[in-house]
Amino acid sequence: MADQTVSLASKTARCEHFMLPPNGWVPNNSRLPVLLWRGAIDPKSTDCAARFEALFEQNGWPPQWRNGVFDYHHFHSTAHEALGIASGDAELILGGPHGRAIALSAGDALILPAGTGHCLLTAGRRFQVVGAYPPGQQWNIRRDAITDQERIAMEALPFPRSDPVAGEDGPLTRLWR
Repeated sequence: MADQTVSLASKTARCEHFMLPPNGWVPNNSRLPVLLWRGAIDPKSTDCAARFEALFEQNGWPPQWRNGVFDYHHFHSTAHEALGIASGDAELILGGPHGRAIALSAGDALILPAGTGHCLLTAGRRFQVVGAYPPGQQWNIRRDAITDQERIAMEALPFPRSDPVAGEDGPLTRLWR
């Protein structure tokens, strides 16, 4: 392969962003929006999982796993998370019980700031996700409220240096500062 650089599928890839309010025991993130990339990579290309891994790695978010999304409400209080939809499609609920339902398809990417609740509602047969995190951040799985000290630590997590999809000049670097 002559070009080792991974890039967006096309100039038509778009990034949406939105805030989620606290929801019971799910804190969400009061300062940082969720980012939703539609068409981050071309879903028709070969081995989308490997392409997401390369894209995330190139942009400073080391990939850590390939799997699905848990079918119970949870959040990570110790790490921000990037999810690349490598195959299939699914519907997730973000923000905790009765939160915002989001339909995702192969090629989409989701960037969740620490504290953002997420849960799998439905998935197609071949649904696979690549998960990545900023360097030095170790994810945990929370299914209950956090203490005031844990909330302070969560809100003090360092900002990633780059957007896992678009790099140093991506929307994350503007919206999360």
